[in-house]
Amino acid sequence: MNPDAKSLWQAPQWAFAILLALLGMLGPFSIDTYLPAFADIAKSLDASPVQMQQTLSAYLFGFAFMSLFHGAISDSFGRRPVVLWGLAAFTLASVGCAMSQSIGQLIFFRGMQGLSTGAGIVVSRAVIRDMYPPSQAQKVMSQVTIFFGVAPAIAPMIGGWMLNHVSWVGIFWFLTGLGVVLWIAIYRLLPETLHVSQRQHFHPRPLMAGYWKLGSDPRFFLLALASGVPFNGMFLYILSAPVFLGEHLQLEPQQFFWCFVITIGGIMGGAMVSGRVAGKILPKRQIRNGFVIMLVIGVINLMANLLFKAHVSWALLPLGIFSFGWALMVPVVTLLVLDLHPERRGMASSLQMFVGSTANGIVAGVISPLVMHSTVGLAVASLLMLCIGLLSWIYIRHRWPEIGNAIVHA
Repeated sequence: MNPDAKSLWQAPQWAFAILLALLGMLGPFSIDTYLPAFADIAKSLDASPVQMQQTLSAYLFGFAFMSLFHGAISDSFGRRPVVLWGLAAFTLASVGCAMSQSIGQLIFFRGMQGLSTGAGIVVSRAVIRDMYPPSQAQKVMSQVTIFFGVAPAIAPMIGGWMLNHVSWVGIFWFLTGLGVVLWIAIYRLLPETLHVSQRQHFHPRPLMAGYWKLGSDPRFFLLALASGVPFNGMFLYILSAPVFLGEHLQLEPQQFFWCFVITIGGIMGGAMVSGRVAGKILPKRQIRNGFVIMLVIGVINLMANLLFKAHVSWALLPLGIFSFGWALMVPVVTLLVLDLHPERRGMASSLQMFVGSTANGIVAGVISPLVMHSTVGLAVASLLMLCIGLLSWIYIRHRWPEIGNAIVHA
């Protein structure tokens, strides 16, 4: 934690959370805003469905790859420069997307967006821990999750509105403007939170030593799996929304927002509860509660889809409950990850994001196309991804029972 933290931010804590949430919102906006325009983009650029899927995969894998480095670089040069350069690169890449004349160009610039977007998301986690002690950091991280949760709900609606009133090109000009506004806001408002005495040397040898130290720590890898993989239990349904909502539930495109509202409502509710219990119950208990909620609703969802034909009257509710359980436990797991090696919090955030983003990319490019045409397949895949995270946490508790076993007060 920065010894000068109290003097760096004088405004209310919620304002700091909103500023960091805006950085996190850039990722969902980059994905969800252009999804309603898939058909129009394909027609305009003469692209096949596979090529359109590549515009999403290029973004996700670019995001995952560069997530390895954003945090590590910020450990050496500070948090502000990495965020500002990332936002600048994202803005330029968005201009490239808007001006693309072929699907190849669009895929390239989408990849560039992915390479740059992660800077704000990754570094913001380290910023929170720079500024606050553990229980207070959990409250701030929960507040960030609440505000961040708005983005996936409103992004498709903004994209659909712009598609109807402007064109698909206007969506990327909107992202360009968003990048400019965020750059100005961060430049003027976000202080440098990494104290000079806590910076690491940017040299290949200590850098590789840091990656090795984290990457070879089984506690780190298992915690990253526990937080990142279960997220895909609900993300799978978002990625499969055109088929799940349009074909299985027979909703009109303008009704798709109900899925996002219910899912994000669950995330915001879970994050709110997580913030309220911060410093009051053991981290291991909060994580256990989150997993129990996800496991129970995952099994109920599978049984319901085996016994009944999916119907809109009940098929969306499990997503909201699952999201609640995930948001209840993920701020705690994230803080456990960051505190395993305090001298490398930026790098830890990078590697955690890399694990989660790689899982997201695999789900988007491989799993979703395989199971989206069956509601039972979706339910099975969702439950299996939850079980990967749950088994990781169970093994951690068995092998290192001290993890998550103490309340640290602000």
